[in-house]
Parts: sequence; structure tokens; C-alpha cells
Amino acid sequence: MLRQIKPRNARSKRALEKRAPHLTENPKNTLFLRYSSCSQIVQLALADILSIKRPLVVRFNKKNDIHPFEDPSSLEFFSEKNDAALIVYGSNSKKRPHCLTLIRCFDHKVLDMLELYIDPETFRTLNQFKNRKCAVGLKPLISFSGTPFENPTTTPYTLAKSLLLDLFRGSEVQNVDVSGLQYIISISVGDEVEGQPPPKIHFRAYLIKTRKSGQKVPRVELEEMGPRFDFRIGRSRQADESVMKEALKRPKHLEPKQKKNIETDLIGDKVGRIHMGKQDLGALQTRKMKGLKRSREFEDKDIVRKANGLQNGGAETKRTKS
Repeated sequence: MLRQIKPRNARSKRALEKRAPHLTENPKNTLFLRYSSCSQIVQLALADILSIKRPLVVRFNKKNDIHPFEDPSSLEFFSEKNDAALIVYGSNSKKRPHCLTLIRCFDHKVLDMLELYIDPETFRTLNQFKNRKCAVGLKPLISFSGTPFENPTTTPYTLAKSLLLDLFRGSEVQNVDVSGLQYIISISVGDEVEGQPPPKIHFRAYLIKTRKSGQKVPRVELEEMGPRFDFRIGRSRQADESVMKEALKRPKHLEPKQKKNIETDLIGDKVGRIHMGKQDLGALQTRKMKGLKRSREFEDKDIVRKANGLQNGGAETKRTKS
């Protein structure tokens, strides 16, 4: 049951109406903040992710002594104060080096969270790639590849896929201009092997360049623009089933009305089912082809052959009677 707050004046009433649930929600803002001890690698990673996420970002420059898995109350307060549904928290310690904690909130309460440890040897920033960067505020293409991402049960890898997709998807739009697809984010992971450490998550970002191909369809080339991350999975907290069910609930006004005998397949094509009565195939009108029609010459020969047969048959019958 959600807590009901009665406004004391018109100003607080307008503020509560702004934060109340809407049929079409606002784009999710992301809050970036760091722990009291934070390495240079984590600070660069936060800056690069923030530059890709702009303009839907809120950044705190001061250090914060917060432990998300022990007491997330401060993060929930920041989420409500800044209207941020996503939080990226950077920290560094001997036990958990170069750690990024991805936190998702519902009704300004922590829904689920996941720790990702950055590999410092393979980490590359945006500035280390000397090329053009994507424009601000564009939606990326996002690609996930790897068997652990497709697990039907909830695992840290499926949680990482959900959080990363929610982090970089941007605002929802009805139509997308092809010229606005300037970069793609590729997130891949290897297969899990028994007796081996969990596979790393490889995060890459590429610019999309179109070249002349001499045809109507241009040739597409990819050029890495950064940042480059290799993540190791850390601690995770799954969402409560009842809270997740409440978070995934959609208003009835937005749900499309189901039409009878019409379905949509996996590819997205519309498939319809038609019910018809019993057909008499004997009276079915088929197409008459000119090549299958007998010519006049063959019809005349058939008539002569039948006439000769009748004459021969009549003579034989007369001989038998005599």
C-alpha cells in the first residue's frame, strides 16, 4: 500500500501532482554519485557513462559515505529529491576494487541493485579514442550476445542485462529517424563453465558510419569510440516479486485492445486466422490454360477413330448371327 500525503498548500499540491504516477511517465533520470574513497578509474568511468547518458543525468560532486547493500535510505532520499529512478554509485576498496553499483528504484524505493567490478587493464576512456563522438541525446542501438543473458530464470547476468538496458535506452519514442542512429552499444558475455570463474561482461561502444556501395543500400562500418569496459559480477539484490509485479503494471488505457483471431509472431508480423465453411472441391473453378487445351486437329481425328470403331463392331456382330 503506497503512502498517501495530503498537501498543505497549492505549491505542495502541484509538487505532489508532478511526482504522482502518469499514464505516460517522464524519461528516467540517472543520479551519479561516489563513495568517500573512489579510484581515478571509477571517476573516469562515471564521467564517460554520464557523457553518453546526457541530458537525463544528475551529478553529485561531493563524496558520500553510503553503503547501498547495508543501508540504502540515503540513496532513496536522493532519488526522491532529484526524481531519479536510476542510480550509478562508484566506490573503491581493497575487497571490492573499482566498483560500479547499478541501482534501480520504484516509487523512490530501491527495487534491485548489482555490483560490477571494472578491469583496470582493459579499461579505456572516451578520450583515448581519437575520433568523432556521437551527438548528445541520441538513442543508441543496443546488442546483447551470450547464453547467460538468455537464461529463463533470474540470475546476476539477466539482472545486468535488464539494468544496462534500462540505463542506456533513453526516452521512449514512437518513430526513429535512421540518420539519428549514430552509435551502437555491444554487450557480450562468454559461456559459463563449471570449475571456472564467472565470465566477464564486455562493454563496447561503436560509431555507425555509412559508405557508398554503388547500390541503394549503403555499406555500414563500425568504429570503436569508447568507453571500453570489462566487468566482473559482484553482489546483487533481486527485486521482490510483489514489488516487481506492481512496477511492471501498465495502465489499461495504454494496453492495446486484442482483436479476435489476430496475433503477432516473434518477428513482429501480423497473422490472422479465417474460419470458412465446408468447400465443394468438385465445383471449384480452375484456371483454363491455353497450352492444355486440345487442338481442332486432334478432336477431328478422335471423331473419325470413334466412327471407324463403331463400323467394325457392327460388322462383327452381323457375322456372328449368320
